[in-house]
Amino acid sequence: MNWINNISGIHNCLKLLSVRDQMKKDLDTDSAFRLWTEFTIQIRESEKTVYLIGNGASASMASHFAADLAKNGRVRTQVFTDLSLITAVANDISYESVFSEPLRWQMKEGDMLVAVSSSGNSPNVLAGCKTALSLGGYVITLSAMKPDNTLRSLGNLNFYVPAETYGAAETCHAAILHYWMDQMLLTRQ
Repeated sequence: MNWINNISGIHNCLKLLSVRDQMKKDLDTDSAFRLWTEFTIQIRESEKTVYLIGNGASASMASHFAADLAKNGRVRTQVFTDLSLITAVANDISYESVFSEPLRWQMKEGDMLVAVSSSGNSPNVLAGCKTALSLGGYVITLSAMKPDNTLRSLGNLNFYVPAETYGAAETCHAAILHYWMDQMLLTRQ
């Protein structure tokens, strides 16, 4: 594959971005981003928290966008990237619980969880989403790879790109998150 084909593939994945709500109803992308932004504004105004989770590069994105959202959107954020916390929970409970346990301790009703997983099948991300929903949280998911991945049906808003590689999935997820950040920057008080 050459460079032009690569970027063309990413462009096509972004053009094919689909968003579903919790009832698996398809939403147009502009409406979905508007809902996401409006809810994030409500979180800022009510001094709630946005949690972001992911593994590997998705964990890096969670940390990156938590910082951007705090700085540019003036929203309270939290990520679970502290190595001591991760290893303590993984060792004493299970790796599957590295997000769900801290969420159980900290998340309040009305907070938001943004879950990023290229495969959409990471057990710890899925467990985190289920915990957030059980606590009354609002869940946004970003996934790729297979269209029937589990994460794609867990959130209140589920963003999916048909990327088949991790590079394309991560690039698309970064573009989606940057677009959300840009919307929040426009609403900054």
